[in-house]
Amino acid sequence: MSETQPVIPGAGHPHRQRNIALLVAGTFFMENLDGTILTTAAPSIGVAFGVASLSVGVAITAYLLTLAVLIPLSGWLTRRFGARRIFLTAIVVFTVASILCALSQNLTELIVFRVLQGVGGALMVPVGRLAVLRVTTKGDLIRTMALLTWPALAAPVIAPLVGGILTTYASWHWIFLINVPLGVVAFVVAVRILPREERLSPPPLDWLGLTLTGIGLGVLVYLGSLLAGTEQNLVELATLAVIGLGLLGAATWHFLRARHPLLRLRTLRVETFRLAHAGGSVFRMTISAMPFLLPLLFQDSFGYSPLLAGALVLFVFIGNIAIKPLTTPLLRRFGFRTVIIAATSGAALSMVLCAFLTAETPLVVVAILLIFSGVVRSTGFTAYITIAFADVPQADMTDANTFASTLQQVAAGFGVAIGAIALRGGEAAVGGLGAFQFSFIVIGALTLLSTAEALRLSRGAGENIRPSRRLARSR
Repeated sequence: MSETQPVIPGAGHPHRQRNIALLVAGTFFMENLDGTILTTAAPSIGVAFGVASLSVGVAITAYLLTLAVLIPLSGWLTRRFGARRIFLTAIVVFTVASILCALSQNLTELIVFRVLQGVGGALMVPVGRLAVLRVTTKGDLIRTMALLTWPALAAPVIAPLVGGILTTYASWHWIFLINVPLGVVAFVVAVRILPREERLSPPPLDWLGLTLTGIGLGVLVYLGSLLAGTEQNLVELATLAVIGLGLLGAATWHFLRARHPLLRLRTLRVETFRLAHAGGSVFRMTISAMPFLLPLLFQDSFGYSPLLAGALVLFVFIGNIAIKPLTTPLLRRFGFRTVIIAATSGAALSMVLCAFLTAETPLVVVAILLIFSGVVRSTGFTAYITIAFADVPQADMTDANTFASTLQQVAAGFGVAIGAIALRGGEAAVGGLGAFQFSFIVIGALTLLSTAEALRLSRGAGENIRPSRRLARSR
């Protein structure tokens, strides 16, 4: 039985919903950008600290590990201290940690401060989204959740270009210092618009569930970082896979039997929530692989400069933004099932078409293909993130949000690993440019698994959050 939910002043007010969604979207962008931008600056940081560029990858892994381990804890902390207080604290921790990262004098200090930054990010993302869900009515869920999708779509795409510009024309320190003004503005705005809420008395923290889940997820995220690396030990990889999956299996067994589990798996009984995190997780992994594969294709195979490669990948972002005003009308007109089928199959097609690109392909053709990729990417992402909470009762929203954030973080974290594995498979099978062709086709085929899952969705799924077009116009 879920505990009584806090009373949120002003819940359901359209302006408050939009303003809070925009605030949270801004912090999401800051957190997502920081998770990927460090890769571009790794060589410069390595020179500054007197270490190899690959060694800087430990700082990236430390950040992702912290996110994976602490996100499951966010739901309990929100119940105990309130979404407003935790969200404000997360912004402060993330911003201060960014300053400390910029002031790091060696790799050890950078790793420690990246862990601290991960603490802020692990709380900022799920708690921020929960704050949005608590003030949003079902009828406004499509419009409001559409605002939260652009950071996760935009940040991985523009991070290489932003990181390259900052590192080339300023210094690596600015990839962290850029968070400071963003964090200050976010904190001031959050203080003004986030509603105060009643504090609850949650049940005792599920320490066993937290330990099993935290270590299990941490092991799998570390495994993903190894899979994305250049040197691998099959025995080590197999051992980590067995340990990680074994711990998560034990955690699942525990959650199904515990009186007050850290993660409530009963939410998976909701058809729309289950779809969003079955086919949706596959979709998230494969689209996360594309910003990793495309710059490598353009630079390593086509010989393009880093600046040109980064600029081309930005066309994916243009597609994301171009379709954004239409995603809500599309979902209202055609429904979730149709839109998800079209978006996932379109994404698979765009990936396969990338396999036919060559250095002689006109740049305008490349740009058009990447814009199309961005359009279907954004549409599918918005549909999945919205339908996930379509049929979740308000009383279960905290549990569902925590569970969703955990699964989404793991799926996104494995995106680069999936891309790297597909590329290495291509190198072993055909080599040269054929390796990229092989990887794009494999990623596209995996994306079709999301389409197959969407075909099983009820035709009327999500109808409760699809207001009629007449009502939509009147609002």
